[in-house]
Amino acid sequence: MRPRKSTTRFFPINYKLGNPPFSDTKSERLKREEEAERNRECDCEQLKLKSNGSSNGCFISPVSMPLFLSSLLIFFFSFFCSPDLSPLLYILPKVKARGAAAAVTQRFSTAAAIEDPIAPPVQVNYTQLLIDGKFVDSASGKTFPTLDPRTGEVIAHVQEGDAEDVNRAVRAARKAFDEGPWPKMTAYERSRILLRFADLLDKHNDELAALETWDNGKPYEQAANIEIPMCSRLIRYYAGWADKIHGLIVPADGPHHVQVLHEPIGVAGQIIPWNFPLLMFAWKVGPALATGNTIVLKSAEQTPLTALYAAKLLHEAGLPDGVVNVVSGYGPTAGATLASHMDVDKLAFTGSTETGMIVQELAARSNLKPVTLELGGKSPFIIMDDADVDQAVELAHFALFFNQGQCCCAGSRTFVHESVYDEFVEKAKARALKRVVGDPFKKGVEQGPQIDDEQFNKVLRYIRSGVDSGATLVTGGERAGSKGFYIQPTIFSDVKDNMAIAQDEIFGPVQSILKFKDLNEVIQRANASKYGLAAGVFTNNIDTANTLMRALRVGTVWINCFDIFDAAIPFGGYKMSGVGREKGIDCLKNYLQVKAVVSPLKNAAWL
Repeated sequence: MRPRKSTTRFFPINYKLGNPPFSDTKSERLKREEEAERNRECDCEQLKLKSNGSSNGCFISPVSMPLFLSSLLIFFFSFFCSPDLSPLLYILPKVKARGAAAAVTQRFSTAAAIEDPIAPPVQVNYTQLLIDGKFVDSASGKTFPTLDPRTGEVIAHVQEGDAEDVNRAVRAARKAFDEGPWPKMTAYERSRILLRFADLLDKHNDELAALETWDNGKPYEQAANIEIPMCSRLIRYYAGWADKIHGLIVPADGPHHVQVLHEPIGVAGQIIPWNFPLLMFAWKVGPALATGNTIVLKSAEQTPLTALYAAKLLHEAGLPDGVVNVVSGYGPTAGATLASHMDVDKLAFTGSTETGMIVQELAARSNLKPVTLELGGKSPFIIMDDADVDQAVELAHFALFFNQGQCCCAGSRTFVHESVYDEFVEKAKARALKRVVGDPFKKGVEQGPQIDDEQFNKVLRYIRSGVDSGATLVTGGERAGSKGFYIQPTIFSDVKDNMAIAQDEIFGPVQSILKFKDLNEVIQRANASKYGLAAGVFTNNIDTANTLMRALRVGTVWINCFDIFDAAIPFGGYKMSGVGREKGIDCLKNYLQVKAVVSPLKNAAWL
């Protein structure tokens, strides 16, 4: 296995403003563009009409020109067998197009052609439910397909868990907690198992990354070099906490001995999303296991594969049977059963705000189990008038388009000061046109497909809404290629606060650029949202940064950076972006009960 950078960030460690996250491919891309430009100029020269009939020239009569060009077009189209005409743009004469023709030229001359998909370098070995330490079929025997977002074709058929399977998993988790060795094991031994699990994640990095890319559509380089290392780093972080969770001895106003104990909460139900399947698995499982709990985890039906693989590795690391159970299935059946189960002591959910509200209601109506929710966002990314525009464009581009725009904290409201607005829009357009869209297994690809047809169509509906509401479509706006769920990087300018694209969580590659005049205005507008997950600030003025970091009602403020997700940094939102925090020391509290123990003291030497 090749060595990898150790990082807990979405940016590589050596990321510098002004360069894309995978900047090692930028020079290669520029070289390809320059070579293509030279080829086009050469073709233009060769196809010039020579009226003198010289043997040194290429003479094509005006009468035969249409036939010649048609034959040339058909030949090359047949040769490349391409679903679109993008390869032809590199060999046909370059013309100065306008209007719709110019849009087509820009679109395909700056993005990678969506070609036949690359065969994933991994096999699917685990498609059953994992209950009580064993892979088993669902009680009903039903399965559901998990699809390749690149094509919409079936990867594998996965066992479909429903209410009976959740009940079986909860019984196994309850038995493991009440009777099994896990909560009775020393904290040090739990820590050692988690450390072995982290080592196994590193060992199987490539397989996990390939499965994640195949099932989700995210770029393989992103999964392999950033996300899987983040998972193992986070597991090691919580392994370190396992034997450092302790209570207190507190003084009382009298002869009493008072202990405050922190105890594991019991059986934790966990529901994870599809946008970062394995990373969210780690965020949920790490703190719950470090604190001595048992788990029933429901993976997203769109991306069930890596959770099963990781759970298998957990058992290989020495996890006792029944401690972690994984049920693949749908929200209205398996998810609802888990949320409303009377024998689940705590629930953690990551997903949309709308589903989070249902989950919280189900938990309250059952046994009033505590719930932590990490929900949606519409994060403002504020660019002040003193900003370096080139750097701001690059960072704002990353903040929105990373992971195909499928991030709850994406900087999807780009507020730009009026003095640099026009320059920013033009440069943002140029950067979007350079974004490489294509097969996520291909080296250098920055953007893969959306997760499925439902999300694909939802994003396209929001794009139509933006056009219909009067925003200016700067670039993009259509699907990329002819198959799969690819969407062109899309930018809107002249966006108003009351437009749907400025209010709703689109969860796709759509950047909305809004104009503002002064600091007080942008604070008011940035906070005028039902969400409060995160925000980005780009400024060279420390006073401006300090003002904004305190005024913005969000859970995370990134100043001159974005998407920094170290294991120790708590993550969660204000308002309808959630309840509680993931990661860091704060997350441990989600999985602990606090118990006060009071006993009398007689003839105490001191109080």
